[in-house]
Amino acid sequence: MTPAQLSAAVLRTARDGLGVVAGDDWVALRRAPHGRTGWATPIALRLAGPAGRPAAEVARVLRDGLLDVAGVRAVEVTGGAFLTIAVDDEGGLLADLLARPRPAPLPEDPARDAARWAEATGTAPGPALLVQRDTNPLFRVRYAHARARAVTHGARALGVTPAPDATAYAPAERALLTLLGERPPARPARWLDRVARASAATGHGHAALPAGDEKPSAVHRARLALAQATGTVLADGLRQLGISAPDHM
Repeated sequence: MTPAQLSAAVLRTARDGLGVVAGDDWVALRRAPHGRTGWATPIALRLAGPAGRPAAEVARVLRDGLLDVAGVRAVEVTGGAFLTIAVDDEGGLLADLLARPRPAPLPEDPARDAARWAEATGTAPGPALLVQRDTNPLFRVRYAHARARAVTHGARALGVTPAPDATAYAPAERALLTLLGERPPARPARWLDRVARASAATGHGHAALPAGDEKPSAVHRARLALAQATGTVLADGLRQLGISAPDHM
């Protein structure tokens, strides 16, 4: 079950169990805190008023309804009204991202890109956004995209194909998967920078490619899936901001 599918299931449960039609933004899925597996949502707090019930009671109604949804493994109510939902097949998130078409590339225009990044982040445009160094957040995001694309091209040349398998990931890779599963904000510049930093912490997907005489393994294919998904998410976010996403830097 992907985050989008889970979000839709939460909304259906709210409608069927409480008679409230909620907006997509009410779900606000985030990875469960404190090392728990699954997804957390505060939607019961938002639904309490429209439903005319205490938030804790709303959370229990949602929990009971979600337990009947295929793909939901467990639901826990924490903090009185927060739901933590464990789902089957986290690799489904990667499969969903890999199925997305890549957005049409924008032509590179450094001045335009810097101006739009500054607008999106509420910072002053200036020469610092043109510097090709890791201290520049715009560079970090575009470079992370270029690295993901380089891994994809290298894998294609070696005949390695992606195969999502979330169980193969190290902690840094799981942290990146966590971010990819979140619903990005309406203006995603700072969130894209978080994705870029998380991607860098994994080694930018280098381990996705076999070295020397090494044969491609399930781990290579799983890491390749994560790298490709990261490239797609970064390309989508940059396109949304009107900023170019080059394959080479």
